[in-house]
Amino acid sequence: MSTPLSSAPPDPSQPPTLPPSLPPPPMPASSAYGSDLAWRVVGLANLYRLLLPPVLFVLLIVTRPTPTVGASNPKLFIFICVLYWALGAFMAFGGKGRWRSPHTLVLLHTLLDTAAISSLLYCSGGVSSGLGILLVIPVGAMALLAEGRATLGVAALAALGLLLQQILAVIAGYAQTYDYSLAGMLGAVVFLVALMAWPVSNRLRESEALVRRQELDLANLAQLSQYIVQRLRESILVVDPSGRIRLINESAARMLGDNVAVPGALLGEVAPRLLYLLSTWRQEDTLIPRSDAGTLVAVDGARVIRPHFAPLGSVDPAPVIVFLEDTGDLAAKVQQTKLAALGRLSASIAHEIRNPVGAMSHAAQLLAESPTLSAADRRLTEIMQDHSVRVSAIIDNILQLSRREAPRPEKLQLAAWTRRFREEFCDTLQLPRQRLIIDPLSDDVAVRIDGSQLHQIVWNLCQNSVTHALPLAGAAPIELRFGRLAGVGRPYLQVADRGRGIAQTDAERIFEPFFTRAEHGTGLGLFLARELGQANGATLLYEARDGGGSVFRIVFSDPSRWSEQQS
Repeated sequence: MSTPLSSAPPDPSQPPTLPPSLPPPPMPASSAYGSDLAWRVVGLANLYRLLLPPVLFVLLIVTRPTPTVGASNPKLFIFICVLYWALGAFMAFGGKGRWRSPHTLVLLHTLLDTAAISSLLYCSGGVSSGLGILLVIPVGAMALLAEGRATLGVAALAALGLLLQQILAVIAGYAQTYDYSLAGMLGAVVFLVALMAWPVSNRLRESEALVRRQELDLANLAQLSQYIVQRLRESILVVDPSGRIRLINESAARMLGDNVAVPGALLGEVAPRLLYLLSTWRQEDTLIPRSDAGTLVAVDGARVIRPHFAPLGSVDPAPVIVFLEDTGDLAAKVQQTKLAALGRLSASIAHEIRNPVGAMSHAAQLLAESPTLSAADRRLTEIMQDHSVRVSAIIDNILQLSRREAPRPEKLQLAAWTRRFREEFCDTLQLPRQRLIIDPLSDDVAVRIDGSQLHQIVWNLCQNSVTHALPLAGAAPIELRFGRLAGVGRPYLQVADRGRGIAQTDAERIFEPFFTRAEHGTGLGLFLARELGQANGATLLYEARDGGGSVFRIVFSDPSRWSEQQS
């Protein structure tokens, strides 16, 4: 698999264009045939030329003093063998790629074989020596390369060479006149071989052209498939059984890191958490439907990714295709739907619920002032008042969410902002300053966000840390830390505590509206905090703290995009 074609995301406003590296269109049948199959046939013919002269030379030496070949003129026979071998070596090692036309190639090879073998026949006493059969293989090979009636031309040249050498042999006294009939029969055999090769040649050319077209079609399809995969909005990567990345598209590379997430890299080095989830998925019982539980954080630290796995093939272990789903996009769509529904219901909730709840709360207060109430009845009135307050808080949160104004981002210095926030928070809740400490990981960090909405988010997080503090660790300080994420440089602000923490089964639901495990909670605080963060281009993330407790991290927008947001 190749690397991503481009690191820039596609422009949805422009129509897609194919990459310029696609192979050219299929070549015509004749040119395709002449480029591949021709050289395979010529290679076999060259091998024949390199083997035949040494065999004839050895046969001449072994059968002395009455040799079976070259008896009429041994010296000329040896010279022709050496010359034939030399020309054959030149054609084999120095002639490839020099022939612009297949017709020229066939003509030269036919002339060489006909002249050499006819000369060997002449030195051996004509066709009666039996060497004329050596022409069958070269004629058959060249007839396969010739096209149409050129096949008969190959046979005609070979037959003419046999006849000419026979005439010269009779004149020189090497052969008898009655051998002309044998030469004619041998010429007929050559023509028969050429005619038999004619349909085979046509069929081979058609097959070769079809194979070439299919190869080019497959190459085009492979590049087109790669182009489509690279441009998909979905993030996809393929991992082989050894844990190496075989294919990864641009979207997935951006999630896992453009510099390290490349084909051939070990998944454990790129994303150890993803390798753990993949190993867990592979170890599940195949009889039970495989789940896709578990998430990981993107390399920019601002996105939560949920992987989905699917095997490629039936072998075990098989390569796995991994789909990386940005839960933020899906959650944003779901939350937008919920917000729209809440907005439509907010007016009716205010009129239909708030007034009756207020009346019940007022009635409970009046009833509690009665001197004749018993202790048990007074406890019931307290329960009514408590739950009336809780319902009123839910209504206030919903109305606040539906009436939320657009953010007014401004540039804030976190060092000064956190100091002002600590003073206000501790004074309001009557907490000592040591209960909320500031731990900067850098000198100062600038962020761009609506100050009032950031105040609301951090206040909610710190309030939760105080509310859910453990009894024995109630005095444990809440830490405000700010800095920049390693590698990506995005600023962040986190609230860390030593409270009860959040169960692993609830960690992925705490940002859902109305989800709460607290006895008197509304389940809208964290939901509203994340919504306010997303409206400002920030992301609110949760992770368990080592040693117990929780860490809520606000990852602010990338400073490099501030100019884009301002424009």
